[in-house]
Amino acid sequence: MSTDTAVPTTRRSALRPLLFTGTLVLVLGLLFGLPWWTIVLAADWPAPVTAAGTVLAVAALAAFPVLMFLGHFRGLDGPARVADTTLGVVWVVFTWSVLGNLAYLVALLAGADAAVAGRVMSVGVLAISAALSVWGYTEAMRVPRVKRVEITVPRLGPGLDGTRVVLLTDTHYGPIDRAAWSRAVTGVVNELDADIVVHTGDIADGTVDARREQAAPLGDIDARLARGYVTGNHEYIGRGGQSWLDHMTELGWRSLHNRHTVVERGGDRLILAGIDDYTARSSGSPGHGADLGAALSGADPELPVLLLAHQPKQITDAVRHGVDLQLSGHTHGGQIWPFHLLVKLDQPALAGLSRHGERTQLYTSRGAGFWGPPLRVFAPSEISLITLRSGA
Repeated sequence: MSTDTAVPTTRRSALRPLLFTGTLVLVLGLLFGLPWWTIVLAADWPAPVTAAGTVLAVAALAAFPVLMFLGHFRGLDGPARVADTTLGVVWVVFTWSVLGNLAYLVALLAGADAAVAGRVMSVGVLAISAALSVWGYTEAMRVPRVKRVEITVPRLGPGLDGTRVVLLTDTHYGPIDRAAWSRAVTGVVNELDADIVVHTGDIADGTVDARREQAAPLGDIDARLARGYVTGNHEYIGRGGQSWLDHMTELGWRSLHNRHTVVERGGDRLILAGIDDYTARSSGSPGHGADLGAALSGADPELPVLLLAHQPKQITDAVRHGVDLQLSGHTHGGQIWPFHLLVKLDQPALAGLSRHGERTQLYTSRGAGFWGPPLRVFAPSEISLITLRSGA
């Protein structure tokens, strides 16, 4: 390598930490700063109130990165719970601060008194944010509602008409102990009398050892024909993809690590295939990476294919290989409004049923659990009951 090439490369490498730090400081400054301006400064509260609000905002800003580091890099569940909850609440307050400031500017342009308009904005943002945070926490911690949908698969044989598939995804067992929630979810799934139950990844945030108790009820889930599992992106954080595949096999599930199995009902057959998550190949986990060709190797091309793939954007390969129906999760439906706008930039579907190409359909679940902040705002969780209908 020439000296001229090496010097710019070295400079870029040296600048990356500075750029990352600068971006992080800017994002955190906006995330915490705008609510501080909206609730504390713009309202022109008495000096003691302003001082108390400022101290609280500065303390939260200073503590947040420390708690995130201890929680998500050192693996301490206590700090992770506080940091994640803080992030969720601050995001809600930030969102409504943006909307509140827009209303504030409109009021000023209409001739309203600045102090009165500021206090109305402050109280309004606080009240709405508090209400949405409490409601969002309740929605996140509740046992998901069952979302029922019928999907016609034209190539499905008449013997498989009415096959009941339960899609469970994004359980995200994590720093908040939800073992009781997990048992309740298993109870709901078993009441649905499924032929096939599938889990399309993001079982947990953490290792098998750390989340074993929360995941244990998955072993009690019943299905007449098959239980299939594929990895999500969170299984590969810390290179835990293989350990979760092995653990799900121990619990009696079929770990579809770029593999398929055949299920039969009423004399007709269906290919149930699964591929690794989109991020598996870049995770550094040996032998992992989505490979639909390998998953369908040896499969009868005349049979319909039900594919498990964690991320909706894996639909591109599904279309190329003539898959009939792909089941996915990952998006959480956005989880906390209006984060769904960012999700739409990365994924071809947010939730529900969509068609891609002439044959392939995609069903995207909003997921059963939550990632990070224990909040769900305008993005309710779900357990999906999919009834397959034959084209005949």
